[in-house]
Amino acid sequence: MAALPLECSQLILIPLNPLSSAMARDPGRVLIFDTTLRDGEQSPGASLNLEEKLAIAQQLARLGVDIIEAGFPFASSGDFNAVQRIAASVGTPDGPVICGLARAARGDIKACAEAVAPAAHRRIHTFIATSDIHLEHKLRKSRAEVLAITREMVAYARSLVDDVEFSCEDAGRSDPDYMHQVIEAAIEAGATTINIPDTVGYATPTEFGELIAGINRCVPNIEQAVISVHGHNDLGLAVANFLEAVKHGARQLECTINGIGERAGNASLEELVMALHVRRSYYNPFLGRPAESTTPLTAVHTEEITKTSRLVSNLTGMAVQPNKAIVGANAFAHESGIHQDGVLKHRLTYEIIDARTVGLSDNRISLGKLSGRSAFRARLEELGYSLDGEDLNDAFVRFKELADRKREISDRDLEAIVSEQVQQQGEARFLLRRVQVSCGTGLLPTATVTLETTDGEERSEAAIGTGPVDAVCQALNRLARVPNELVEFSVKSVTEGIDAMGEVTIRLRADGVLYSGHSADTDIVVAAAQAFVNALNRLVAGGQRVPLHPQKAPLPVAEIPRL
Repeated sequence: MAALPLECSQLILIPLNPLSSAMARDPGRVLIFDTTLRDGEQSPGASLNLEEKLAIAQQLARLGVDIIEAGFPFASSGDFNAVQRIAASVGTPDGPVICGLARAARGDIKACAEAVAPAAHRRIHTFIATSDIHLEHKLRKSRAEVLAITREMVAYARSLVDDVEFSCEDAGRSDPDYMHQVIEAAIEAGATTINIPDTVGYATPTEFGELIAGINRCVPNIEQAVISVHGHNDLGLAVANFLEAVKHGARQLECTINGIGERAGNASLEELVMALHVRRSYYNPFLGRPAESTTPLTAVHTEEITKTSRLVSNLTGMAVQPNKAIVGANAFAHESGIHQDGVLKHRLTYEIIDARTVGLSDNRISLGKLSGRSAFRARLEELGYSLDGEDLNDAFVRFKELADRKREISDRDLEAIVSEQVQQQGEARFLLRRVQVSCGTGLLPTATVTLETTDGEERSEAAIGTGPVDAVCQALNRLARVPNELVEFSVKSVTEGIDAMGEVTIRLRADGVLYSGHSADTDIVVAAAQAFVNALNRLVAGGQRVPLHPQKAPLPVAEIPRL
């Protein structure tokens, strides 16, 4: 972290008065800015299709986030269409703000404005780096040039929408004096939110808190904007940094479901929200409230957290670690005999959160072979999925098939069925038609598979492998003829019991890019075959259009005003 200016650092080191720490324009609570669909999707192998993005956006609206960063519209036509579709369907008058990301360039900003236009509440989020290392090696521009670009591009964005967010990329390594000038210029040009990113996840809580406090003290017009924070979890400190920022006046937190994102991920939404919920009496005074106030610090409906976590995990194929706070499988499990005894006597002895607060339950649906489509569809909508027409019919057929094989069907089973159905929507070059394997003691594992191509042609191939799954994958590769490397194969049980569905995740690498496929079935070999086909389809679609990365793509040459 760069050293703060002396005149500011002397003030910052004095203990803050909690009741007067928030100097910026205060929305009265902490705003939750969800970037699962933008930064979260940049996780290696976590690319989502249009229907998957829409399903997640609809659930984020149910969760009650304030802002959804739906994507980077300039990156590709697919990203543009996804943001526009989310803006039209989720950006209702009583829904969240729909935001798009744009580099500080006219083409990016114009595409972003067009993509978010259908939303009732829309925002353009534009950014440019302010650290000397980025200016010298990435942008190859002077401080004066970046300051001029900031003024011009923020003003242009403000001419298109009323809500503009500006980010100082790599703020944690920026010279504070210079960054304060850029922030002041951005606000003068019309920025309503100023975001301070810890782009490389380097900051510690004390440093990050002082960075926010310095902005509050040293930027003359900061009271005209909400201070936001964005951070990566490279040192495991993102959530701690954000909570410290709240104490110093930050009122918007940019985070993702399950903490997914580039490298080690982003600050975890569920951890931030529940920390502010459980420790409300501690954080209340920093928002000018009495410690005993019961008014929620965020607008998030906490009972939707578990459902949202599972949806994102299912659709991205990124499993949640068992010991993950709030949403991990072991988050509310007690193995120790002493702990079990204490919890049985009084839950508060070892639990600080009631599992029901985050929507965790063992609900088993009362659907069976005789259940109709209406009941099935209603339950899916409760779980965050919206299917129509053939998609609903296909999912319903799978449900009936599962009901013939399983005595009891849980919500997790339904999630596994429908997440795969959603995953297969969109651009599918290959459809799996048949899988047959032969294996056992003294036998060579052999698989025969049949694929259908987009032109309706069926192709079959047989292969021998080290095991049935390896044989299936080899046969599929021969049929698809798409060069790739299998880098991950994982399987886990959806629920307990011998008849449980098995979830398979497969990741393929091609040209340095990861593509994931996910499937579930009571037959693990079938699930593996379908997951492999799903990954192949994403590989083919991804190879046809490689979207720009907002932070790694070079900034277009911009007209710099004469100074």
